[in-house]
Amino acid sequence: MTKPQIQPQHQPLTSLLVANRGEIAVRVFRTARALGLDTVAVHSDPDADALHVREADAAVRLPGAAPADTYLRGDLIIKAALAAGADAVHPGYGFLSENADFAREVQAAGLVWIGPPPEAIEAMASKTRAKELMRAAGVPLLDPVDPEKAGPADFPLLLKAAAGGGGRGMRLVRDPARLPEELAAAAAEARSAFGDGEVFAEPYVENGRHVEVQILADAHGTVWALGTRDCSLQRRHQKVIEEAPAPALPAALRSTLHEAAVAAARAVSYRGAGTVEFLVTEAGRPYFLEMNTRLQVEHPVTEAVFGIDLVELQLRVAEGAALPLDPPAPTGHAVEARLYAEDPARDWRPQAGTLHTLAVPGGVRVDTGYTDGDTVGVHYDPMLAKVIAHAPTRPAALRALAHALSRARIHGLPTNRDLLVRSLRHPEFTDPARLGTAFYDRHLATLTEGAPDAIPAVLAAALADAAAAPDAPLAARIGGWRNLRSQPQIRRYTGAATDAGTGTATGTGTEAATAYEVRYRPGLLVDHPGVRVLAATPDLVTLEIEGVRRVFHVKRNSNRTEVYVDSVLGAHTFTPVPRFPDPQDRTEPGSLLAPMPGTVVRVAEGLAPGSAVTAGQPLLWLEAMKMEHRILAPASGTLSALHAATGQQVEFGALLAVVQEETQR
Repeated sequence: MTKPQIQPQHQPLTSLLVANRGEIAVRVFRTARALGLDTVAVHSDPDADALHVREADAAVRLPGAAPADTYLRGDLIIKAALAAGADAVHPGYGFLSENADFAREVQAAGLVWIGPPPEAIEAMASKTRAKELMRAAGVPLLDPVDPEKAGPADFPLLLKAAAGGGGRGMRLVRDPARLPEELAAAAAEARSAFGDGEVFAEPYVENGRHVEVQILADAHGTVWALGTRDCSLQRRHQKVIEEAPAPALPAALRSTLHEAAVAAARAVSYRGAGTVEFLVTEAGRPYFLEMNTRLQVEHPVTEAVFGIDLVELQLRVAEGAALPLDPPAPTGHAVEARLYAEDPARDWRPQAGTLHTLAVPGGVRVDTGYTDGDTVGVHYDPMLAKVIAHAPTRPAALRALAHALSRARIHGLPTNRDLLVRSLRHPEFTDPARLGTAFYDRHLATLTEGAPDAIPAVLAAALADAAAAPDAPLAARIGGWRNLRSQPQIRRYTGAATDAGTGTATGTGTEAATAYEVRYRPGLLVDHPGVRVLAATPDLVTLEIEGVRRVFHVKRNSNRTEVYVDSVLGAHTFTPVPRFPDPQDRTEPGSLLAPMPGTVVRVAEGLAPGSAVTAGQPLLWLEAMKMEHRILAPASGTLSALHAATGQQVEFGALLAVVQEETQR
């Protein structure tokens, strides 16, 4: 594949500040270094030792933690660029990347803005105004619905924030009676996320496909349409798996999308990289959704298929370079999966804490803002990495990505890794004719139920821990395992609840865990006659299970409170059980604990001690990692205590409220 040759037409850049954090900052720095540019990072206080800071040539502190005090402070970022001697600013995605005022201020400070003209950003900043502009340009649109005049035939409706994306301020309304409540909630979330509470409504297309076109334009009149991407697999209206090209699109439809995307770019005199998003109905009719005036999270799949570096091309275009008239020819198929620290089985609950291990096998591209030992905080998006596979065909790319993810070692935090693997292998997803945004609505329950049999893994954990004990009387070697003691030794663990295995379920509510007990004697494991120990060291255990040799990799966190076991049979985390449990590890019945660190953004109106509540009633709203989570009453009864207030920062496990369940008579 021939790389496009373009030359700058004015003074080349020398030093680049990235007004962002995490994975995208690291990714932009990678290209900047390859081009010989100095790199400058900015960072909040929690990000002081983050990977993007460690990799930059220079870094400037933005005092504070919350985005509003740090990465959304354009004035501080511009001061940082000038202080560090940068001559250009790349906004990444999110934060200020689509803020026209920030782009103008960057240029007014004498810096080069790596993005489209502020006027183009402004034209597309409001989805409502953008749709008016696109209608005038002849781009197909869904007719808007006035919420105040919506009748039964207009439902279901999709409410959207006019000033932003990423699923914030978006609500699906099927019941007309719930429309006023959902409008108020959508407006409140939009106002909190984007500073603008404007919300609009449009018809909701059942099981449509989210298809987008990557465009790249220079200042000399050339606009490239760099193929299509399908981003239909979404959770909470946020993308999870993306691929290029969008599969199973008729040639005529593909041409229509390319032409509409180019028309959208020309309508606003666009320059740089951008994405035009469409909703494609099951009947194959496309409708304009929005234009993102920035680099997209999923840009690597386009880079893989076209053999280009979009960040490099952004920088070249910003230097005034002219693109060749035609882009390179695409080859093969690429698929990207977003690896999140979250629990899909528990309402996609984000996770925070220490990432002890993040290791993905070779053969795929990994874009990440973390390395082993880094902390995943509560203030930002919980995405750990993007993993991208490129192959000659779609089936080969799906297979390569699923294989790499299934073999990855990820320790310290629950993730969506198993969901990604099962999604990539699901027959409905592997059949491109059946792609649609309702995939998780239909299949999430089955994709998150069950787990690999944990028994072999917990046996390996016990044997490895025994080998790691200071007085371990073990001799681990291939061909036999010896223990000088004659009496059975016992090790106990708890692990995530599973439908497989023989552990006893313990715990309460959805926080159930499985208890395991492992007994062993010299040369054998008690109660497991089909398992033979071939070797055991603190880090590696080899078992023969029903005649099949299996290897288990074992790792512990720094304080040895968790044991991680990885094998081709699956990944498991176990917690060693102390001989004497702490009597304080109990809470009052009806206690509502914070499921994650975050900020209380709302308390139900009129809620106070003594209030009557009903089971499932939303009592509190907690915001963490760019998501809003409802805290529901666990049962009908009386609120006996309320410890949370709007604006309060709470830690994981903090007591928020107590509901005293009503007695049955």
